[in-house]
Amino acid sequence: MLDVEALVARSGAALAEHMAIGSGEVCLALSNDAQVATLNADYRGKPTPTNVLSFPAPPPPPIEGEDAAPFLGDIILAVETLQREAADLKIPLEHHMQHLVVHGLLHLLGYDHQTDEEADAMESLEVEILARLGIANPYAAAEEPADSREQGS
Repeated sequence: MLDVEALVARSGAALAEHMAIGSGEVCLALSNDAQVATLNADYRGKPTPTNVLSFPAPPPPPIEGEDAAPFLGDIILAVETLQREAADLKIPLEHHMQHLVVHGLLHLLGYDHQTDEEADAMESLEVEILARLGIANPYAAAEEPADSREQGS
């Protein structure tokens, strides 16, 4: 059984260290394909499941003397899709989940992959952060161009 809380904490810590940023809070939900397909249709106009959806929180108003970590937003993982993709890719589910947590966190920080340049920058960051976790480059075997890869947002 995966310790999802520890997995998210490790992924977040690796990202924060790599990018030299402070900590933040996120809400991570594990969901099924049907629920994620509904959310994907409602928010992205795509009525199919995807592996990860990210919903950035609006920036909070500054509060003097407030030291709490900011709430960055929500990440929703479609567990059935993750399991299927990990099996198809012949990689550990934990590694695939960590990749998509990092991907979702980058979206919460404002990164996107709508253009080839954005996709290249985001993928490079993902690869560097995953290397800190001892996870191989998930894009190494990809043969299709960056703009045709469908990753959740």
